[in-house]
Amino acid sequence: MRISKTAVLSYPFAIRPLGEEEGGGFLIDYPDLPGCVSDGETPEEAIRNGRDAVKAYLLSCAKAGEEAPKASATSGQWRQRVPRSLHARLVSRARQEGVSLNTLVTAMIAEGLGRRV
Repeated sequence: MRISKTAVLSYPFAIRPLGEEEGGGFLIDYPDLPGCVSDGETPEEAIRNGRDAVKAYLLSCAKAGEEAPKASATSGQWRQRVPRSLHARLVSRARQEGVSLNTLVTAMIAEGLGRRV
């Protein structure tokens, strides 16, 4: 069975830093998928690993003949205009990290939210 990228990306997540006592790095949790969590050394790695966890969760549901939980009804989109200089810096950083601009900005926002909690 094949799980579409769209299906995997449709689930919202929460990401937070892990304390040293928890091993460090970042934890990613999918509230719509009970027990579906992953982690990584960086927010970007946690997001990549989280996508694998969602795919495995959805495959497990399909193999068990169960319907997967529905993703929360949020669009997950907004448009943000930024100065050209900031855009250029973000594009450059994404290339350095080997990720897309969307993945980089998502990880940065998630990391920032994790620090505030």
